[in-house]
Amino acid sequence: HFTAEFFCANMTIEMDDTDKLKVLFEDALKFGITFDPPDVNRGTYRFEPVSDKVIRYGLGAVKGTGQQAIEAIVAAREGRGVGPRGDVVGPFTSLFDFCARVDRSRLNKRTVEALIKAGAFDSFDLNRASLLASVERAFDYANAQQANANQGGLFDMLGDDDHGASTQEPDLVEMLPWGVKERLTHEKTAIGFYLSGHLFDEVEREVRRFARTPVGDVVDSRDPVLLAAIVTDLRIINGQRGKVAIFKLDDKSGTMEATADENLINQHRNLLKDDELVIAQVLAQPDRFSGGLRLKVQQLWDLGAARCRFGKYLRVAVNGHAPDVAALVREFPPQREQTEQGELVRGLPVRFQVLRDTVRCEVQLDDRALFFPSDAALAAWMAQAHERRAEIVFD
Repeated sequence: HFTAEFFCANMTIEMDDTDKLKVLFEDALKFGITFDPPDVNRGTYRFEPVSDKVIRYGLGAVKGTGQQAIEAIVAAREGRGVGPRGDVVGPFTSLFDFCARVDRSRLNKRTVEALIKAGAFDSFDLNRASLLASVERAFDYANAQQANANQGGLFDMLGDDDHGASTQEPDLVEMLPWGVKERLTHEKTAIGFYLSGHLFDEVEREVRRFARTPVGDVVDSRDPVLLAAIVTDLRIINGQRGKVAIFKLDDKSGTMEATADENLINQHRNLLKDDELVIAQVLAQPDRFSGGLRLKVQQLWDLGAARCRFGKYLRVAVNGHAPDVAALVREFPPQREQTEQGELVRGLPVRFQVLRDTVRCEVQLDDRALFFPSDAALAAWMAQAHERRAEIVFD
């Protein structure tokens, strides 16, 4: 009974403790609760129930805000703001309208930036990159409106009705929208965890074609398991046999603690980082401390290397016009590495799927077409393929 109210009360109490807040958030999801994101047009300082199964995220839980700033936002919505627009009642219509109405003595630029990163301005503009780049411009606009209003008061006393500058709002700074990873990384900075999605969302469809076991389905077994997940909560300690990396692997289905030895740490310094996707071959072992399982990492790959290791070839649809293979291979050559066993070449071969009228056939290109399948490389192949049909075949 009153599940949403229960979680609202507890999350409001713990809003300054990110770890406890995340646990409560995840528990609420298990109870079928969904969350409306932070919203400057609807939110208040506290977490609030919208219905039996929906909670509106508390603006006070956004890092870098504070109760005074949030109360100033709510006051401005209710017509108790400052400046020439301070008596306007209702939702904010833009970033510029927001800055012109809210008491800026209680709201600084860093607070606005944190709210943008958290998605609290998405109700009137979804391009968070443009919003963030426009904060300085919005504060300048609000200051100019205030100065014009003050100057207008003086001219009114003198009986001059022709004063002040235009109230026309400037445009937002033009910026390319953030990709999924950048958006969620900023969101985590502001909130403490991913709220509107998960870093795994962007790659799930592809990695499930070769790393088929979800983290939540891992059981105690003597056989290695191949997992794809996001690294979180990474720390490195000094163990009896050298350094040990301890971290969690998270793929939305579940989270499990994993360890990697010093050799793996040295080999994969650029990969073993928070919020990075890893493909890991692991052994699941009983953890005598927690009573659950702990994963011992045996091998690690980034996504590009995993595509080479587990993919068979890149299939590219061709209909009348073939991609410029030589240029693509020059731009994205295979990676070469000297090992004790000799030279290791990481790359994928290419096959053209030729489409002509009712005839279809596949043509295997020779080894000169070998390329390294980074995200940028795949995007380049897709740009030149028929109907952008270029995909790695894993089976």
